[in-house]
Parts: sequence; structure tokens; C-alpha cells
Amino acid sequence: MRRSTAVVLLILANLFWAGNYICGKYVIGAMEPIQINFLRWLIAAIILFPLAQFIEKPDWKAIWKEWKILLVLSVLGIIGYNVLLYEALYFTTSLDAALINSVNPAMIAIFAAWLLKEKLSKVNSLGLVVSLIGVLLVLTHGDLLQVFVIKYNAGDLFMLMVIISWTFYTLLSKKIKNLPPIGATAVTVTFSLLLMLPFFIHSNFNWSFTPATTYGILYLALFPSVGSLLFWNIAVPVVGASHAGIFLNLITVFTAIISILLGNGIDLFQIVGGLVVILGVYLTNKKSVKKSVNHEWIS
Repeated sequence: MRRSTAVVLLILANLFWAGNYICGKYVIGAMEPIQINFLRWLIAAIILFPLAQFIEKPDWKAIWKEWKILLVLSVLGIIGYNVLLYEALYFTTSLDAALINSVNPAMIAIFAAWLLKEKLSKVNSLGLVVSLIGVLLVLTHGDLLQVFVIKYNAGDLFMLMVIISWTFYTLLSKKIKNLPPIGATAVTVTFSLLLMLPFFIHSNFNWSFTPATTYGILYLALFPSVGSLLFWNIAVPVVGASHAGIFLNLITVFTAIISILLGNGIDLFQIVGGLVVILGVYLTNKKSVKKSVNHEWIS
């Protein structure tokens, strides 16, 4: 595959992931986070298994032998990341959630340096500080002096848990880097569905289902869950994981653009904060890690 084609696939993958924030914000008004996540991944699982068989023809027994780590990944990445994100969208805007989440690559780098002993240069360390400042600009609405007195909303705290969940998910995913990604993801999704099933059954089924809600669930299942995964896994071997990781910043950019197109306002502090975060992430990942963190597992 040509590198230019891989770049296009990476752009599309991140565009679809941006839709997770926008679409999730709308669907969250119709049903609970656990219900959104269960239905989304139930549909995705129906697609992922035959897709894996067609593209990868995996050794399913070999994949199931790694059930312990796949179980942990299902809790962190499929359940934790997404349910917490949808909880956050109850209290905050799609754009603010995406802006806060954009610090994730920098957070992954610092935890990789701490837990995996991967080295960070002075420039990388500066990038971490810059990223944090960018997030604080968003949280404090541009007034950094309010950082210790501002009353943070629940959405900000949920997004902090989202970042932590995805950080450990990414680091642990290195342990299964030799497994076929689509097949392993299908099994991981199966574990997550089994774990979510009791909570789904006992959740409140007083749904305000509309055609828009149905389309929203289908979008979440087909595009962020399946489309982005497939495009990402095709493109990463071509451009490399470290270079592909930089494209994750497009999630914030696309979320901002879609928000504007839908008539949602965007403030100066959000623009400045987002640009500062992107600069920080760039510095953090600038030739930062000799063994780059595997970014191939995205939900």
C-alpha cells in the first residue's frame, strides 16, 4: 500500500472516532451509558468475527489462550473507556471531552517511561508540561489562576478516569502484539459483552427511542468500532505506530469542526487550549521513545 493511501485511512479512522464524541452526546439523552456501549459492541461483534475470519483467518485457539489479558483489556478499553466517556458526556460538551482526552498520548508516554522504563528527553518532558497547561486552559476557561479554586464538574473527573483507563489499556496491549488485531478485538469484545450483560439487563429500559437514536447506535457500531479499527490496523504497519499516534490529535480537530457545523459554539480558550495540547503532545512524542508504545488497539 502507498503511504499516501495509509494517511487517508488514518484520517478517516480519526474522523470516525471524533463522531464517537459527537454522536455519543446525542444518544446519551435517550439511554444509559451501559446500554449504549452494550448495543454498540453487540452489533460490532456480529461484524468483527466474520471480518476477522475473512481477513486474518486467525488461530482462534491461540487467541483464547490469552484470555486473561484479553479480559483485563475488555474491562479497561471496551467497558471502562467508553462507559466513562458516555458518563462524562452527561456533564460536559463533546468538544471539551475531546480536548481533555487529547492529552492521552502524552499521558501514555509518561506512564511508559515510569512503568516500562522507556526514556523521555528534556523536550518530551517539556511537552508533558505544555499538554497539561493546554488542558488546564480548557478546564479553567482560559484563567489559569482559577486552577485551585474552580469547581470542576463531574464530566472533567470522568474524563480523567477515561484517560487513565486508556493509558493502561494501551500499555497492556503490548503483551498481545503478536495476536491478529481484529480477531483479538472480537474476543475482547465478547468478554466485555458478557461482563456488561447483567448490568444491561438490570438497567432502566425507559428509552426515548427515535430514528436519530437508532442511527446513532448504528453509527457507533459501524464506524468508530469497526471502520476505524479496520482502517487503523491497515495503515499502522505502513506508517509506523509512533507516526500514526500523532494522527490521534485529529480527533480533537474533527470534533471541533463537526461541533461548529452542527451549530455548537466554540470559544477562544478552547481553540488556544486545544492548540497548546497538540503542541505538547507533539513535543512529548518527538523521538521520545526508543520502543514506541503500540497504538494499534483503539476503541
